[in-house]
Amino acid sequence: MCQKDKAEFDDKIEVTDTITKLSQFAQGKVVVSGSHGGILPGAIAISKGVRAVIFNDAGLGLDESGIGSLLMCEQHNMAVAAVDYMSCHIGNGYDMLNEGIISVVNQVAKKVGVYVGQTCKSAAIKLLNAPQPSAGFRTDFEENREVLDLLNSKRKLILVDSASMIRVEDRDQIVITGSHGGLIGNNPKLAIKQPAFAAFYNDAGLGIDDCGISRLPVLDLQGIAGVAIDCMTCRIGSARSALETGVISKLNKTARKLGLDEGVKVGDAITKISI
Repeated sequence: MCQKDKAEFDDKIEVTDTITKLSQFAQGKVVVSGSHGGILPGAIAISKGVRAVIFNDAGLGLDESGIGSLLMCEQHNMAVAAVDYMSCHIGNGYDMLNEGIISVVNQVAKKVGVYVGQTCKSAAIKLLNAPQPSAGFRTDFEENREVLDLLNSKRKLILVDSASMIRVEDRDQIVITGSHGGLIGNNPKLAIKQPAFAAFYNDAGLGIDDCGISRLPVLDLQGIAGVAIDCMTCRIGSARSALETGVISKLNKTARKLGLDEGVKVGDAITKISI
């Protein structure tokens, strides 16, 4: 790619490790986001007025929640595609741009020439021809945050649909997120916003190089119990779903020291570590 083409590419396409960190200039652009393709990221894309977006399919997951945004965005005339979770690292926008292979597209994206098996970079260029969704469209989807008391425990249970919703007051609490367990931009400083006692994430199908759980060893270094939940047992992007039906798939050493193990239901694990 020559300098002129690169400048035009950068001007019209925004690459981000997470949809929650879009720039103020994202409106009207094609976005390549390392986020999962669930409903919450789609709602953010709509609210920010982007032209089109490519997500990670996060192993599809329960009820195909990893690509839940495709139909929702299609209803707003927004072109959306997702890359195969085994083709690139979730949470890493540039790895996705350079290595990602499209696994699923909505009808709006299909009309401008995006297809399954296409490279992410080629798809992003095709999406420059996608229609700009009408301004003012909003979804009725709201990201969820709940704080629950735990029986006979000094700690509280924090449910957040996105790890970006973790607050200062969540320090030393038990946190269940709807987010994937991959390091954002492969940056250890972004493993978690506050030092929780324990943190649960969706494993996003594990993915290439187990990137869907790359937060777990970093949390170990911080003395935080890190737990990954099988993406086929709960809906990614929903902490409540993780609590109600999730089953543990992977653990870090700190979590094992608390007596947790793979195959245990998330609700039972919470009961065990809250005592």
